[in-house]
Amino acid sequence: MPYLQSSIPHFKCWVRREYTHNHTEYHGEFLHAMAIAVTTIPNRCLSFQLIFTGCEADDTGEPNVHGGAMWARMPITALVGDTPFEDWPEPMPVHAAQPWDCASRTHAAYVLERATPCPWMAKIGGEFYPAKYYFTVDYTDSEIADDPAQHKQSHVLELLDAGKWTGNIVALPNNRVRVTHPAWFETGSGAPDFLPSQHIHYSKSDLDYTLDVNQIFDNLYAGTTDDDSTG
Repeated sequence: MPYLQSSIPHFKCWVRREYTHNHTEYHGEFLHAMAIAVTTIPNRCLSFQLIFTGCEADDTGEPNVHGGAMWARMPITALVGDTPFEDWPEPMPVHAAQPWDCASRTHAAYVLERATPCPWMAKIGGEFYPAKYYFTVDYTDSEIADDPAQHKQSHVLELLDAGKWTGNIVALPNNRVRVTHPAWFETGSGAPDFLPSQHIHYSKSDLDYTLDVNQIFDNLYAGTTDDDSTG
């Protein structure tokens, strides 16, 4: 399982240029890039390894000074989807883009294949917006990540038709999203009747089992004798 950083299904994106200049200049400008890996640091939002393409210089007459340059640990709030926009999306506060920070350096990044065909619904600021699913990050090997009541995944999405935030990349947990697929199921409405589990389930929690040797060793060879064993 990766520690700190792992490769992801790469996606093209635009990067808020002020993030490449210590937030001192270039606000409202964007650089084109490919996100190729994700980094998880506890108590921070997801961050990404980028390769800049320099294509923002195309047809401008300006020299391509960024193509092939790399940047590590670019925060998710710097990223905008590679989508044609009438207007660039407004920046999102971190708490809106990723309500729960990374829970561990130890993580897995993967695609939920059965959840990819149709748009997801992302709940932000009390409103639901359609979103394009990219991939999921899950965490382990920390007290919070492995606590059944506190565990959160980070589903990485691009917001669609979300008003001023259309195009922003976000990372939301299960309790902020719904998957849609009209051929498989009807998308529900209202709050699901769920209550987070406070229990850890494991075989040795049942004393009747752990104290009964016959149950513990009830395997393929239980009850055989020398006469009926197959050797």
